Amino acid sequence: MDPSQKTMEKIVALCKNRGFIFPGSEIYGGLANTWDYGPLGARLKNNVKDTWRKRFIQERKNSFEVDADILMHPRVWEASGHVASFSDPLLDCKECKMRHRADNLIDNFDPEAHADGMTKEEMFQYIKDHHIPCPNCGKHNFTDIREFNLMFQTYRGVTNDSKSVIYLRPENAQGEYVNFLSVQRTMRAKLPFSIGQIGKAFRNEITPGNFTFRTIEFEQMEFQTFCKEGSDEELYDYFKAYGKQYFEDLGLPADHLRFHDHEKLAHYAKAACDIEFLFPFGWGEINGTHNRTNFDLSRHQEYSGQKQDYLDPETNERYIPFIVESTYGLDRTVLALLCEAYDEEVLDAEKNDIRVVLHLNPAVAPYKAAVLPLSKKLGEKAQEVHTLLSKHFMTDYDETGSIGKRYRREDEIGTPFCITYDFDSETDGCVTVRERDSMEQVRLPIDQLVSYLQEKVIF
Repeated sequence: MDPSQKTMEKIVALCKNRGFIFPGSEIYGGLANTWDYGPLGARLKNNVKDTWRKRFIQERKNSFEVDADILMHPRVWEASGHVASFSDPLLDCKECKMRHRADNLIDNFDPEAHADGMTKEEMFQYIKDHHIPCPNCGKHNFTDIREFNLMFQTYRGVTNDSKSVIYLRPENAQGEYVNFLSVQRTMRAKLPFSIGQIGKAFRNEITPGNFTFRTIEFEQMEFQTFCKEGSDEELYDYFKAYGKQYFEDLGLPADHLRFHDHEKLAHYAKAACDIEFLFPFGWGEINGTHNRTNFDLSRHQEYSGQKQDYLDPETNERYIPFIVESTYGLDRTVLALLCEAYDEEVLDAEKNDIRVVLHLNPAVAPYKAAVLPLSKKLGEKAQEVHTLLSKHFMTDYDETGSIGKRYRREDEIGTPFCITYDFDSETDGCVTVRERDSMEQVRLPIDQLVSYLQEKVIF
């Protein structure tokens, strides 16, 4: 379809109507910036996790997965710098009371202004000098800029005082860092080795938008590689390319991906680069790769009092390892896959016959196959085929409506193969397999179905 016709409104509608993603707490009017994954969305999301685990943990040497708690000792976030500096520059419109991020106001007004390189004072002066209006009411009457910490704060125990403050983690990475020594010791790991983790993180964002692209609760697929100083730059370049190839293998085309190097580096970074995807609303980050030097382990050593150094068995040298981080936004990856896969194919312009189809990689599609009996009279035998396939794959079953309408329903949710059990199947033991993208059909013996599909859905 014409890319200009692919809109977020169409993506959101399909997700809601076909069981991928629902508005959070919808029966109560919803909660801004929250979304619930439905039956198909949860399956799609878990399939993406499986591809990441296979590519980053299973297939890589010296790669280990952890599952750290969401709640961590508050000193962790002091050491990481989040308590002191993890904040957004906010200001309020005095006329309509809307709150805005100062850097977003500037970037939307003039993308060449590079607000990320300005101080709070410089941003306020720029907004004042250029008379930037409030996007909501059009007036120019703002409060001073204040720093707003993005971490969700709560309390442990029954007393709400400063001694009982804990935080919902704003990132997964610290869970890998505080477990560095334990993983190294128990796995007898030698540098370079990696620790990966998939888990929830939380940020008190006040600028939601673009569906699931920016939410207050989200999931990350984190990958940290611990290495000796001197090898860090090569690993940084390697994981940039490795990440881009992963996205391409999932089904995101190279011309819809690009690297975006950070002009202004975070306090911990020696180098930083995002992989961005071309969404219908524009380019957006789906991965970040960072050379974090030995900042993180050095800080945890300082704040915990526990040595975080590594004994090199070849040189007997002790040093604190460098870290190359490659972080994948799971929710954003799922959204990118849905946006890329969505298509409207005109089959007959005169009859306005349009096929809506999700061209999802079979490895991540919610259902790998759907069993469709040609007639309800064939349901019992068709159910046996469904039971056979369900032992190996998520498989749908549909006997309602014409076979053409059932094909279209499966196309719309991205099912790569439809298997029709017909009256000939009763005698020849074969079924017709229809491939989603080409709509080509082949006749196969039922006892060959599993091996045929396994070859097609492998990642």
